[in-house]
Amino acid sequence: MSGHRRSHEARGAIAAAPQDLFDALDDPLRLSRHMGERSMAMLGSTMQTVTDAQGGRPVGSVTRMQGRVLGIRILLEQVVTQREPPVLKVWETVGEPRLLVIGAYTMGFRIRAAGTGSELAVFIAYDRPAGALPRLLSLLLGPAYARWCCER
Repeated sequence: MSGHRRSHEARGAIAAAPQDLFDALDDPLRLSRHMGERSMAMLGSTMQTVTDAQGGRPVGSVTRMQGRVLGIRILLEQVVTQREPPVLKVWETVGEPRLLVIGAYTMGFRIRAAGTGSELAVFIAYDRPAGALPRLLSLLLGPAYARWCCER
């Protein structure tokens, strides 16, 4: 990891109790559903998400994502590092992810009770990927991609 991590955070009010919101976001298959849909952010490609037997929920649980973007194989493995229902969940990539626009990352969400609903913050901190072309793509597209990841 580099000493110059980039980051983004998105916040919003959600009309759901903190525990209900946490339960919905605790499922990585549901949370990463947007990666399986064709979009401009994915350059028309999709990613397949698979969890371990623990379903990607408890600390230590693993989720893998893979696919192809512009014919280039994309692959990452991430592990849950913190989980404090109904307040916080954090996961991070392990090993060297094969990504185009961002490199290794830490991502998660925080939930705070707000009236009858919740305030949700989704965050990502990422390194630039290795290689000349991915580093250039990261400079040009990394902030927009991080925003898309958090706001979807």
